[in-house]
Amino acid sequence: MPMPDFNLLVTLDVLLSEGSVAGAARRLRLSPSAMSRALARLREVTGDPLLVRAGRGLVPTPRALELRGLVGDVVDGANAILRPAEKLDLASLERQFTLRTSEGFVETFGPRLIAHVAGEAPGVVLQFLAKPDKEGAPLREGEVDIETGVVDLATAPELRALPLFEDRWVGVVRDGHPLLEGAMTPERYAAAGHVKVLRRGLHSAEVDEALRPTGHERRVVTIVNGFATAIALARSTELVATVPERHTEGLRHGMASFALPVEIARFTLSMLWHPRMDGDLAHRWLRSTVRSVCARRREAE
Repeated sequence: MPMPDFNLLVTLDVLLSEGSVAGAARRLRLSPSAMSRALARLREVTGDPLLVRAGRGLVPTPRALELRGLVGDVVDGANAILRPAEKLDLASLERQFTLRTSEGFVETFGPRLIAHVAGEAPGVVLQFLAKPDKEGAPLREGEVDIETGVVDLATAPELRALPLFEDRWVGVVRDGHPLLEGAMTPERYAAAGHVKVLRRGLHSAEVDEALRPTGHERRVVTIVNGFATAIALARSTELVATVPERHTEGLRHGMASFALPVEIARFTLSMLWHPRMDGDLAHRWLRSTVRSVCARRREAE
């Protein structure tokens, strides 16, 4: 079945508005004969005469009256789609954005992000989802607007990425922990009881790799799948949690942190989104807001 000629919708809208072939021709800058041919084509595709002679003028048929409001809405909607996006009105914006990230990111940056959004766009709701994996389907399918994480080979290649901040691994223990007394050495660090974080994406395997040349290995007591859980266990026990410093700042309140006794390269946490959202003004504003909140946090340190 051939595709309909959608240009006829514009012609029909003007004809029904003018009620005159000559008037419609003037508005569309066509000759009267070209407009007459367009009306003949419309009569053919709709199966209705649309405009019929009444004295010296034309009057719409019942079918034309039925179509008048409908076709006007369709043409207006098409114009809105095809014209450049207008300036974003944050005060009247009503929208829900979904961010997939870790508990640590929400705990650390969530309060400032929510406050910033509420101040500029009170009609916007932020939904935070846990990030159990690095699967790119939620971003591709529109289930998630923004995701945070470390870009690596497992990251879907079509996704856009923008760095938010650099981070490093640190050790975390309860306040007053015996490990805090004296110099921190690879031997003392490895010999302590550890909570090991094992999760897809950002995990503490780099720590074990950095320890290996020193001849030491962490004494793992328990294994968990998230930094929040590791920190919670370290808070109430003698265990050591090794976590990203800035990423978990909000989770480590009231605890003691220390630099690791081995050299480990810093890593970058990025914001990711699908390229189809590049031109969306509201999404662009949200990306700018997330980046701004993370940058201000960094400058305050």
